[in-house]
Amino acid sequence: MHLDRTAHAEDLADFVEASPSSHHAAAEVARRLQESGFTALVESEAWPSAAGRYLVVRDGAVIAWVVPASATATTPVRVFGAHSDSPGLVLKPQPSTGAHGWLQAGVEVYGGPLLNSWLDRELRLAGRLVLDDGSSVLADSGPLLRLPQLAIHLDRDVNEGLALDRQRQTQPVWGLGAAASADLVGEIASTSGVDAARVRGFDLVTADAARGRIFGQDDVFFASGRLDDLASVHAGVVALGEVAGADADHVAVLAVFDHEEVGSASRSGAAGPFLEDVLARIGIALGASPEERLRATAASWCVSSDVGHSVHPNYPEKHDPVVRPVLGSGPILKVNANQRYTTDGAGTAAWHGWCAQAGVTSQTFVSNNSVPCGSTIGPITATRLGIRTLDVGIPLLSMHSARELAGTSDLVDLTLAAAAFLGGDGRSSAAR
Repeated sequence: MHLDRTAHAEDLADFVEASPSSHHAAAEVARRLQESGFTALVESEAWPSAAGRYLVVRDGAVIAWVVPASATATTPVRVFGAHSDSPGLVLKPQPSTGAHGWLQAGVEVYGGPLLNSWLDRELRLAGRLVLDDGSSVLADSGPLLRLPQLAIHLDRDVNEGLALDRQRQTQPVWGLGAAASADLVGEIASTSGVDAARVRGFDLVTADAARGRIFGQDDVFFASGRLDDLASVHAGVVALGEVAGADADHVAVLAVFDHEEVGSASRSGAAGPFLEDVLARIGIALGASPEERLRATAASWCVSSDVGHSVHPNYPEKHDPVVRPVLGSGPILKVNANQRYTTDGAGTAAWHGWCAQAGVTSQTFVSNNSVPCGSTIGPITATRLGIRTLDVGIPLLSMHSARELAGTSDLVDLTLAAAAFLGGDGRSSAAR
């Protein structure tokens, strides 16, 4: 598998642009994989028992898998996991607000965004509209909103430290006029070609309207919104699309979950039953007994892929003094003694084996003891399923900003490692 890093980054820019919300991301994953020969299934219908390439969408999450013709009741799975949501602002019920001649959007802070990064940039409002017949349609306003910062003339101390009130100072403007007669959801419906009178519910979030860009010396950098974690999702999609699977010794699975940024506790999050449900139905299709399913799980792997921190040149004291991954030096293996990440010695050995197969050099990430790290879907998946799990990703700067910074070569290398994991032979040293 060969990937040109510039073309790969441009394809990621296309992917992010098509995925301003988790619901859009799930739809874009499904669209791309269907173009690669995957069949979309419906959860409420019977699923085929034949070998093949399948996917299913649940709200803002999607799971896709390749069942080889050689699969049996005890064939293990390899799961490449990521998430479709990102920190930002979510539209509240009755969102059409405003004052003093301005139309504003009532929003709630979602996850842990760097709030100041959302200032003074054009924002899209995107997600799904639920209609009176229970059906859903994807909606995207295009550039519509802006969160304007107060001028320095009116806040002379702003450069001494900016602290935004999460209620009063995060409500973006989207027009001029009387708030009493405004209808923001109706505006979104109209833009999306939907009769506003039919809208009965919505799930709409903000996203940076600017396209991802390659830049820097020798095009080493890629900046975009939602790299956490669409960079991993994109890597998984490209990698799974390359899996032939005809005589593989495992079932290759891509699991993209929603709601990771707020704890994963939902029907489409990693703490919910989605992956367990899909794996159970794969086992049923293979005729597995309960014992055979447990045997398959015991031989399975999950690679949880999410972003991590590159060492920051202006804040080196925030990082471990010895373990300092940097953009452009390869994907990262994430380690934490307190199990915020799941990687152990066995996972470390396996990851380096898959990277060796891919011709990729990996870095290690560990937090400064005084700066605790976040967590991922990895510990949740391992706890829920009992599957061997490790945590990986790419290094970033500006994590949880409206626009994050990655290295173009890291994007390629993560994809190559994911392809080795999903498509490789389990009899190799990587899985021993």
